[in-house]
Amino acid sequence: MVRKLKYHEQKLLKKVDFISWEVDNNLHEVKIMKRYCVQKREDYTKYNKLSRQIRELARKIKELEQQDPFRSESSAQLLEKLYIMGLIPTKWDLSLCDQVTASSFCRRRLPVVMLRNKMAENIRMATQLIEQGHVRVGAEVVKDPAFLVTRNLEDFVTWVDTSAIRKHVLEYNEMRDDYEVL
Repeated sequence: MVRKLKYHEQKLLKKVDFISWEVDNNLHEVKIMKRYCVQKREDYTKYNKLSRQIRELARKIKELEQQDPFRSESSAQLLEKLYIMGLIPTKWDLSLCDQVTASSFCRRRLPVVMLRNKMAENIRMATQLIEQGHVRVGAEVVKDPAFLVTRNLEDFVTWVDTSAIRKHVLEYNEMRDDYEVL
């Protein structure tokens, strides 16, 4: 038997909607996090926040007058920055900023770039290799799978020199140097 609710408890229950929860709205979020193997929910919320800020900034720039020199200068700077980061395909149209989403940021993460470069079979394996310290970007070893790779750094994603995976790849391609064996 359940006890009868007190007056203040009944008042509180009137304000709560048990049918639609705010948390139930995260199906899309979970789907994207699973697809790109985002381990921390905070990363995804940061990507969402950044993409929202980019869209708002583009909207504010569009509201300025066409002949305003500040509009052309600021839109060029924004488009250049987004293009260098790899979030938009070209830097000629301000309407591309409306298409920047959290998934755009997720596609620039290091495991996804490794998958695109065919350094790993799937994103989960790429994430594991990064956490174990087998991957470097440029000269430094990266152990954080949330590392965002820009267009300039995309060509510098390689294996660490002491990595066993690098040795296996070189042996398979018959490119391993005899000097390295010693």
